[in-house]
This record gives sequence, C-alpha cells and structure tokens, in this order.
Amino acid sequence: MRADPAELAARLRRPLPFPPNPLARRGTAFHAWVQRWFAADRLLGFDELPGAADNTAADAGLDAELVTMQESFLNSPWAHRSPLEVEIPFETSIAGTVIRGRMDAVFAEPGGGWIVVDWKTGAEPAAADEPAVAMQLAVYRLAWARLMAARDHGTEAEMLERIGAAFHYVRTGRTIAPVELPGPDELAELIRNAAPTSSE
Repeated sequence: MRADPAELAARLRRPLPFPPNPLARRGTAFHAWVQRWFAADRLLGFDELPGAADNTAADAGLDAELVTMQESFLNSPWAHRSPLEVEIPFETSIAGTVIRGRMDAVFAEPGGGWIVVDWKTGAEPAAADEPAVAMQLAVYRLAWARLMAARDHGTEAEMLERIGAAFHYVRTGRTIAPVELPGPDELAELIRNAAPTSSE
C-alpha cells in the first residue's frame, strides 16, 4: 500500500492466483524449521535438527539453500535467545480496516520491553524501498502493543513506548531495526489516503 497503492488496488479488484514459487516454498520451510528450533527442549547437533532427514533428490537444490539459511540462522544471535512467543497470530483494526497477520517471534528486551522480529529469507530491500517495507513492522508493533495492553491492562500508548521491531535477513545475517516506525495515527492516515475515490 505504501509503495504502490494503485497496483494494490488493481490486484484486489482482480485477484489472480500466484504461480508456484520455489522461493516462497523455501521461505515457508525455513519459518517452520525456526519454529521447531525454538520449541526444542535441548540443543541439537546440526544433523539432528528438524528437517535434516527430509531431503529428497527432487528437492536437492531447494534443500541445499535451506541448509545454508539454517546454518546462517544458527550463527546469528537470535538462535541463542529464547523468544517469549513464536508464530503469533493477530487480528486488529486500523482506520476501520481489519488487518490479519502472524508475527514470527517476540523477544524480551532489557528494561521490560519487547522486540518483534520478522525473519526474511529474501534479499534486503534497496534503501529507497525501506520505508514501504517497514510498514509491516509498524503493523506488527501496533498489534503486539494491543495484545500487551489487553493482557496487562495498560494503555496502547504505554505499550508502544516499550516495543521495537526488526527484520532479520537470514541470507546476509543482518538485523535491521528502524529507529522510527509509524504509529497508529500514521498507519490510519496511510489507509485513509489509499482508499479508492468514488470515480470509476
């Protein structure tokens, strides 16, 4: 929506199924593997890790890249932290629009805060694209703030002050955490401005 509202509107008006995509399949497999990694009760050897015995000849290329991403993740600081929650589904409303999603992981931060982390298996965006890409983190941050406000009986604004969000690009091992993310008012304004006009 931030990058190209007209393209999004066209896609919503005429939704077409996406063709099978090996990159998407690999990303899905990686996310499932990370979820199992964090659920493990003990540290495992690499050949014991979830999915290590699932290789088939037909998927050799896909699996080789998946193994590379797994190794990269295991060398990141995130692999050695314990998330509070993983694969957290949410549904929230912004400017009257229902937003549904799933956060990859949330970690506790010093001082009573949290950081929402989204694993990215694709390439890092160009600098010009970063503001549009960061909208995903802004929505996740707001969703977690609302979840915490409901659980802890605090206010959304108080919770937002305690939450950061980041993308971890698995291939490069880089974590990018924008210092400033849009808040609920800015997200609502984005949605209102992107709404179609009454013209055909």
